[in-house]
Amino acid sequence: MGTRLRDMIRAIRACKTAAEERSVVAKECAVLRNALKDNDQDYRHRNVAKLMFIHMLGYPTHFGQMECIKLIAAGSFPEKRIGYLGLMLLLDERQEVLMLVTNSLKNDLSHTNQFIVGLALCALGNICTAEMARDLAPEVEKLLHNSNSYIRKKASLCSVRIVRKVPDLVEYMTVPATGLLTDKHHGVLVSGVKLCTELCQANELALNHFRKHVPTMVRVLKNLVISGYAPEYDVHGITDPFLQIRLLRLLRLLGKGDADSSDVMSDILAQVATNTEGNKNAGNAILYECVQTIMAIEAIGGLRVLAINILGRFLSNRDNNIRYVALNTLVKVVSVDTQAVQRHRTTIVECVKDSDVSIRRRALELVCALVNETNVKVLTKELVEYLKVSDPEFKGDLTARISGLVQKFSPNKQWYIDQMILLMVEAGKYVTSDVTRSLVVVISNANDLQGYIVRTLYRVFQAWDAQESLGQVTVWCIGEYGEMLVNSVNELEGEDPLTVTESDAVDVVETVLKDPRVTPATEAFALTALLKLSSRFSDCEDRIKALILEYRGSLVLELQQRAIEFGSILTKHNDIKAALVERMPVLDEATYSAKNEMGIDGHHTPAAVTTEPHSNGHVKHANGIGKQPAATSNLMDLLSFMPDEQPSSPSKSTGDALLDLLGSGPMGASNSTTPGGANMLLDLLSLDGPAPPTSTATTPPLADLLDADPVANVPLGNLSLDGGIPKGPPAVVDPFADLTSTSISSAAVPAPAPAPMPAFSTIIAMQTSGLKISFHFTKSPESPQTTIIKASYSNLSPNTYTDFVFQAAVPKFMQLQLEPATSGSLSANSSNSVTQVIRLTNNMHGKKALVMKLKVSYKANGQSVLEQGQVNNFPSGL
Repeated sequence: MGTRLRDMIRAIRACKTAAEERSVVAKECAVLRNALKDNDQDYRHRNVAKLMFIHMLGYPTHFGQMECIKLIAAGSFPEKRIGYLGLMLLLDERQEVLMLVTNSLKNDLSHTNQFIVGLALCALGNICTAEMARDLAPEVEKLLHNSNSYIRKKASLCSVRIVRKVPDLVEYMTVPATGLLTDKHHGVLVSGVKLCTELCQANELALNHFRKHVPTMVRVLKNLVISGYAPEYDVHGITDPFLQIRLLRLLRLLGKGDADSSDVMSDILAQVATNTEGNKNAGNAILYECVQTIMAIEAIGGLRVLAINILGRFLSNRDNNIRYVALNTLVKVVSVDTQAVQRHRTTIVECVKDSDVSIRRRALELVCALVNETNVKVLTKELVEYLKVSDPEFKGDLTARISGLVQKFSPNKQWYIDQMILLMVEAGKYVTSDVTRSLVVVISNANDLQGYIVRTLYRVFQAWDAQESLGQVTVWCIGEYGEMLVNSVNELEGEDPLTVTESDAVDVVETVLKDPRVTPATEAFALTALLKLSSRFSDCEDRIKALILEYRGSLVLELQQRAIEFGSILTKHNDIKAALVERMPVLDEATYSAKNEMGIDGHHTPAAVTTEPHSNGHVKHANGIGKQPAATSNLMDLLSFMPDEQPSSPSKSTGDALLDLLGSGPMGASNSTTPGGANMLLDLLSLDGPAPPTSTATTPPLADLLDADPVANVPLGNLSLDGGIPKGPPAVVDPFADLTSTSISSAAVPAPAPAPMPAFSTIIAMQTSGLKISFHFTKSPESPQTTIIKASYSNLSPNTYTDFVFQAAVPKFMQLQLEPATSGSLSANSSNSVTQVIRLTNNMHGKKALVMKLKVSYKANGQSVLEQGQVNNFPSGL
């Protein structure tokens, strides 16, 4: 016969290489196969023991699985013990061979030896299948009533497995499990409470059943709390913390959503919270479970404050694990009782500065949840101070959190702008483009603060260290409001006087433009700012022209293209320069915020608004991902800085030049009365060749005119004014393009009054029992593809509708743009009380009719309502 188990273990441990170990195991497996063939009963238990050790080393042992079943069928306890142990290790519930052991298990469950019964229950609780659970559930249920506490404990744990495998047996186990709650033996109590918890999680009827027995559980928990020293169950001076924790978890389930049960357990929870010592881990575990239970049930406010104070004590603990648990719990409960958590604000802010990154992130999340209008200044100051010394890998998350808090809770625009400038100085590259876009929108709307802002940026810029976001905002503001900087316009009370010359302002832009650390996108902003300053700083015009022309040979196509176009404007077309570089119109702050919320800038696009065009040429598809054109026209970027309003006193020559530049007349058709327009456009773009022949009715697209630049030998076919997909290599995208994009025709001379379009009848787009949506249509003669729809919403019910949101979707050949609604609520029994403008462009006008799908969501009496429909009855001619 082979060696003993211990000899095999020694031989394996003595191996110095993996190959040597494999050799020893292979020899042992060969010996075991021979022994199994000989059916040697005397050494069967030793062979199975060897198999288990080899299995734990990761080698295949399937050839000896049947030996486990033979050992289980043996009569003696030692053989059954090895057999059941091998059964649990070598087999799992997916093995069909388990079918053979069901009968043996059934016999052993009724054995007179309690330890054999325990072996059977333990094996059944580990590997039983659904079929085995159904077959053996009656035997296990009988054992729950056994007089032996050892068997009752094993049977209750086995019942947990049976309930998980066959939830239909919950009702079968509910009554026996209830009897275990009054057991005197703590082992039976722990396993019984676990079984009750499993039953409550599996079935609503069982949950209601055990709610009637909450007083019994409260009595057991109270006895544990007030009982004296019991050496049998004592853990660091606490009586049976394992049972206490199990009871608290069960009470949490029973008290959730049930006021009566919560009221019964409130006193004992207060006792546990006040009488449990927190200087040992066992006590902390009980206190943590008690806090979780208090916050989950329908507890009174005082009890919640007590629970949050316990978590506050956890925050002062030196153990990082306990502090993390406290922060993690406070994040979940801050919405329940914010005021109680606010008392520990100082400690929480200190945790943001902890050396452990996990604690820092949890504390930062909690601080953000605590911020409101009253404490935003204090907490923002603390976070910005920490930002200065935080680790680089933490700055990105911290910067995003601070910018979000400042934007959401700022008390006024001046404080918001000051904080964002400070954040750009301290965070630098960690400030995202979305943050700078939002800041630009606010600045454009703060007319009385624009002088203060540009002066503040100039002061801060003196210590500039290549912070990308700060450089972009600074040159943008100097380009827009440079004259305010030089003339000290709108000085605020208490503001330090500042003397800045035109040359100083240009110095700032030049510093950004020539810094090797900035990206081409920032250089593009600087070039545009220089072009704008050229019409406002006459003394620096030659210097600005030289700076721009330096970039005509740039390796970056975007910068080269801008430099060529801007240089042409400065050298050949001074007559139209003033109109081209007018100050950018005020950006609609409400519209931009709504677009951000709807995901038009690339975040969280609702499925219903799938084809709304992005203002910088991106089109939002059904999956919410914007498709970007291959290149961006610099001419478009240039024109995007023109205001929506006409100049106050435009000259005729300027208007004609702009019309010639765009190759269109007042109605968008070709301007046949200006034959020199095409040549002027070629001159603007440094194209010396003659213009292609044009008809009197149409003008060829700009992309056909601009074949190549003979100076730089760079194809300029990527310019596009007609909305088509541009051609040519990709260019640098202006990150502020979506904020500054306006209609090209905004700088044109006012056109004569167009001929009136035929009137279209109003239609009812959707009508339900409580809501009516009407569409009124208008069209412009120069844009037959575009339809302006005024949607009117009527509330036909006696209830007020709040959180009203209208969404629409159109096919791919159409483009949709939604303006914000006049209100987010519909008064009861109101007619056309809320309106919303919809701009619809049909790219296949005259070929395909309009069609639109609608989705409306609102709240009525606190209940969310979602309604959908489709509009197919648009008037003909749209």
